[in-house]
Amino acid sequence: MLQTTRSIEQLSHALADVFRTGDVGDLFTDDLFLDGHPPFWRFQIQGRREFAAWLAGYVAHRPEVTVARTMATAEGFLTEHLSTEHDPDRGEVTARKVLICMVRDGRVAEMTVYCSGDWDADLRSRHAGEAPVFRP
Repeated sequence: MLQTTRSIEQLSHALADVFRTGDVGDLFTDDLFLDGHPPFWRFQIQGRREFAAWLAGYVAHRPEVTVARTMATAEGFLTEHLSTEHDPDRGEVTARKVLICMVRDGRVAEMTVYCSGDWDADLRSRHAGEAPVFRP
């Protein structure tokens, strides 16, 4: 398994902090590559500064981000994040993300993100009625 200067758990929680605060700190390499997969779309970002600029708009409502689980991989880690934000127009919005991270020299160098999309109160109510959930 991968050996880094920071543990996989530390990296995963630092990544959650990035999506919570919008501050990229020193978590990423300068040549970070992001491959984003929100519902019905795909986009890519190359570079730590470019990611930071995009992230500033993404975390506008300062979401709460919880690490659900993290697993080490041969080249980094895979983590699942749960997020909740309070949008002034839509109220509480939740989402789930799976992030596949490649680590180089203790920093995230590549990140592929799959996102469930935003679930507002109406969609969460529909889920509760139509799709039973047995685990959080």
